[in-house]
Order: sequence, then C-alpha cells, then structure tokens
Amino acid sequence: MFAVVKIAGQQFKAEAGKKIYVHRLEGNEGDAVSFDRVLLTDDNGTVKVGTPTVKGAKVNAKILSHLKDDKVT
Repeated sequence: MFAVVKIAGQQFKAEAGKKIYVHRLEGNEGDAVSFDRVLLTDDNGTVKVGTPTVKGAKVNAKILSHLKDDKVT
C-alpha cells in the first residue's frame, strides 16, 4: 500500500514503514504530523485517484529529526 501526498508544494510517495525526506516541517522531533492532501492511493492494486484529493484519506507520520545541509551558493 502506498499514497502520493502533497507536502509543502511537492509530491512524495509515502509507504508504511518507510522514511521520506521533506522540507523542514513545523514541529519538534518526535511530534506526530498528519497530511490530508492525498492525491492517490494504491491498496494492493485498488487505485483511487483524487479530484484533486482523495476524500477521507490521511497519512500519519512522525518527525524523526531535522537535518541541515551545506549552504548552496
């Protein structure tokens, strides 16, 4: 099962038990976050495509850490 979620203006593929790296979110490490802008879901071949989002679909996640990379000039 996976879902395509819109987070901070970008689309990400979210799967249960997998980590994704997104732009910094408001919240502290360990906080739970929820994303309701789900664009597509796939449950073992049963695909639901939103118009523009899938009604009632939600992705729950936890902020593991905040990373900071080198500044690009």
